[in-house]
Amino acid sequence: MTPTLPIPVVLAGVHGHGRSHLRTLQRLSEQGIVRLVGVCDPRPVPPSLLDGFGSVTYSPDLSDVLRTTGAAITILVTPIHTHLPLARTALEHGSHLLVEKPPTATLAEFEELCTAVALSGLACQVGFQSLGSSAVAAVRSLIADGAIGAVRGIGGAGTWIRTSAYYERAAWAGRRRLDGRDVVDGALTNPFAHAIITALAVADAEGAVSGPIELELFHAHAIESDDTSCVRFRSSTGVPISIAVTLCAAEHRPPQLVVHGETGRIIFEYTLDRVTLDRDGADPVTTVYPRTGLMENLVAHITREVPLLVPPEATRGFMTVLEAVRCAPDPRPIPESAQQVSVTAEGTRRIVSGIDELVHRSASHIALFSELDAPWASMTEVAP
Repeated sequence: MTPTLPIPVVLAGVHGHGRSHLRTLQRLSEQGIVRLVGVCDPRPVPPSLLDGFGSVTYSPDLSDVLRTTGAAITILVTPIHTHLPLARTALEHGSHLLVEKPPTATLAEFEELCTAVALSGLACQVGFQSLGSSAVAAVRSLIADGAIGAVRGIGGAGTWIRTSAYYERAAWAGRRRLDGRDVVDGALTNPFAHAIITALAVADAEGAVSGPIELELFHAHAIESDDTSCVRFRSSTGVPISIAVTLCAAEHRPPQLVVHGETGRIIFEYTLDRVTLDRDGADPVTTVYPRTGLMENLVAHITREVPLLVPPEATRGFMTVLEAVRCAPDPRPIPESAQQVSVTAEGTRRIVSGIDELVHRSASHIALFSELDAPWASMTEVAP
């Protein structure tokens, strides 16, 4: 039976990033598209967070909320290692899913999620917002039309700032494992996961990875996972892709993908939906493209059979890279001598000396840190 508007929705995970989902739900509620009927969180939810939503059921147990509300959609904004069991719970209650990225903490769990979704006959959307941007198709079209000649490779660069407070916000933050379970919450697999999956989407529609995956994982903060890293692999069509990122930058800048061609380049700032075509002998041309929200698309899918933007299978290439990160040796510490450390009102901030320039050189040359003579980077890890 096809649900009718407004669609009843349960949000699991209200604090942190869950608040951005609340803002989306508020907007869609005002448009008559959805209705927030329940929230699930182990911590009490301040009533002020739910202002304007009317009567909303709360419970720390997702089964209880779903049983009480009969919600047609469940949004999972919970720790990475809880995604699979909570997804199963939602599917068992007949609820479609919007699960935040990464969809699971391991490739084996990902296969289990795909199987559970297929057997349920329900929809599952994975929260890679960048794939809702029409800029992705625009970049593909530019490449297909030969706007920059044959593609030599794609380089990604991400320079963000995160203090110690970012890692103190939750027990799973910055962890590779917790209580015997894989978490894999690193810079490549969580905050900059969009760079990997968007590069794959730009390179080829299937988004698959071929060949070895080269990894260099480091951390400046006192964490288990990586906060400064690079990875290089090839798409299924043979396009070399490198992604270099840090959460210990001197300057917070929008991340970007650079598609290198024989006669120019395309710069795609995926958080801004902004594409710049920079051809040899011509002035750069910048275009900002519209984006379809993943929740709107999910509702359109279950009410009008509009194709899903990010079904689990569309994330398989990304999950292959995540699995390589999970199985790699633990990230290596960056020496204190290569850092600038300061204490701010937001927590201890660590800047890896020269990292901003290094990350962008990596994107320009599709190169690993060790190939660019970073003094603290050597010995590339290769996953089969």
